[in-house]
Amino acid sequence: MTSLITIREYEPSDKNDVINLIKLNTPEFFATDEEEDLKKYLETERELYYVLLYDEKIVGCGGINFSGDKTIGKISWDIFHPDYQGKSLGTKLLKHRIDKLNSIDGIQKITVRTSQVAYKFYEKQGFELFEIKKDYWADGFDMYNMEYKQH
Repeated sequence: MTSLITIREYEPSDKNDVINLIKLNTPEFFATDEEEDLKKYLETERELYYVLLYDEKIVGCGGINFSGDKTIGKISWDIFHPDYQGKSLGTKLLKHRIDKLNSIDGIQKITVRTSQVAYKFYEKQGFELFEIKKDYWADGFDMYNMEYKQH
């Protein structure tokens, strides 16, 4: 039996599920105070945000934000349930957003800001590292600034 994987736009009713995902990934992938940042993001800074459902259960999420002049698409807030990591679901959700960005006129580049714990995932997907800022997100969480290189 194959499992059903669906990607759809985030709805406000998904908020608790999404917040639960960050809790499950703290402190391994996120600093404790980032939960508040995510809540604020979902309430006031969200532009395009998606959830990935596996058998109708939200197991992952991730968004896109745009630079002020709309020439840069920024991959943002990728979070996956620990039990569903390493199953290519993150890749599916990332591809969905890259395809979306490639369909928008005027987008000249795609970037992601991540940390040392996740940057290898983006590297495998065609992102190149161009900047590191120590302890940017929180103590021990460096910011890795990366840009997507079209294949």
